[in-house]
Amino acid sequence: MSTFFIILIILVAILLIVVILIQNPKGGGLSSNFTSSSQVSDVRRTTDVLEKGTYLFAGLLMALCLIYNIVFQGNEKVKQESALKGQAIPTQQAPAPAITPQQNQPVAPAPAPAN
Repeated sequence: MSTFFIILIILVAILLIVVILIQNPKGGGLSSNFTSSSQVSDVRRTTDVLEKGTYLFAGLLMALCLIYNIVFQGNEKVKQESALKGQAIPTQQAPAPAITPQQNQPVAPAPAPAN
């Protein structure tokens, strides 16, 4: 699920970049292609659409980043905190070899034969 959100965020960011680059800072942009006087109203609509698209993609990008941070990064913080407190799920370790009492006792010397 997090991969889906990351791909969606990247896609929206690319679309935002494209919409911003289409616009001309001096008011031209896509409208510079339309020079006839009959299309003056269409030129203004193109500029409005690009401006609204910029706001739309910027807001969508911000919302997706916040949602991703709250949903997925919040879970990571909980996991890290529980690991620090020692509440993490213990991993299975190999049991230590059992030491029998016979192995720990010192060996007494054998008694000397009586002559």
